Amino acid sequence: MRDSVDVVVVGGRVAGASTALLLARAGLSVALVDRGRRGSDTLSTHALMRGGVLQLSRWGVLADVVAAGTPAVQRTVFGYADGEVADVAIRPRSGVDALYAPRRHLLDRLLVDAAEQAGARVLHETAVTSLRRDGSGRVAGVVGRTRSGVRVELAAGLTIGADGIRSRVAEEVGARTTWQGWTSSAVLYRYVEDPLGDGFEWTYGDGAGSGVIPTNDGASCVFVGTTPARMRGLRRLGVEQAFAGLLDAAGPAAAERARGLRPVTPLRGWAGLPGFARESSGPGWALVGDAGYFKDPITSHGITDALRDAELLAGQVLASHAGAVPEHVALGRYQETRDRLSRDVFEVTERVAAYDWDAPGIRSLLRRFSAAMGDEVEHLEQLDRADVAG
Repeated sequence: MRDSVDVVVVGGRVAGASTALLLARAGLSVALVDRGRRGSDTLSTHALMRGGVLQLSRWGVLADVVAAGTPAVQRTVFGYADGEVADVAIRPRSGVDALYAPRRHLLDRLLVDAAEQAGARVLHETAVTSLRRDGSGRVAGVVGRTRSGVRVELAAGLTIGADGIRSRVAEEVGARTTWQGWTSSAVLYRYVEDPLGDGFEWTYGDGAGSGVIPTNDGASCVFVGTTPARMRGLRRLGVEQAFAGLLDAAGPAAAERARGLRPVTPLRGWAGLPGFARESSGPGWALVGDAGYFKDPITSHGITDALRDAELLAGQVLASHAGAVPEHVALGRYQETRDRLSRDVFEVTERVAAYDWDAPGIRSLLRRFSAAMGDEVEHLEQLDRADVAG
């Protein structure tokens, strides 16, 4: 099977599906290639921050997220080791009056469906095995293989890697690491029955953090996080004991809240990986989502990052395609904006994932994080106003 498109996007999760959606809606021919099954699940914190909800609303996808029974999150509760509890209501802004935390098998499928409806060609269960190159060495598409063994070759003017932390596209093009983090969280999580959950609940205790995140089907995701070294030591006693011990360390309120919820899945874990940013583009290629920029999940901002960067990249690709600016200049602007909006969020997340803070220290970090998210929303609002003006 051989074909030619303007853009091929490798990876059909949030970042890749969103990028394909925006480019296809603008009239480009787009192929979206993903090695997984349509609607499969993946590890996630689920939580969408205001910027992410704003984008889903603008793109017409939020209504489907809500229609699928995703609960509206009207408040965020913060608990600290010194006993202080802050209950913060979600205030309306830019048409966003609630936050959401959809399951990934729902959100990813809705974004892929929207991309397909916009005209993108979607190939699931297709693994990219190599990149095509032209005579100058410029990336010119992908070569892959379906699960049934059929060879697929897609020529493309631009190849976008949205294929996660261990990106095949990033590896093939030799994308340099531009930022390197040094801290990481080891996490245990499970889904529990929680029909009354209506808020994000974050707790920061003695070298550990926890969260309760309301999601679909009357369930919440409950997680605990700490340093990988501490997690390895605790898990020697058994995974359930490690989970319970970290809930206690996060704080009595966190432990009591979780004990009242009936598990509906077994415990699962994430061993942790330090964050990083990679150079985001080169001749014929670009990176988006975790392929280009990843940070520890303890601040629950990954999905919002992916949605944001999909829009930043799509806007610059369209400017280049229209001839308004050379490709290398447009893609350079994408990285510059991505890095500017990400730097403070990344640095705060690094500090939080060290788990060496006291109560005043974590409150200060979270205030800084909130300010960085405010800058991000302001930038997205400006994009929205520019679209209306145009």
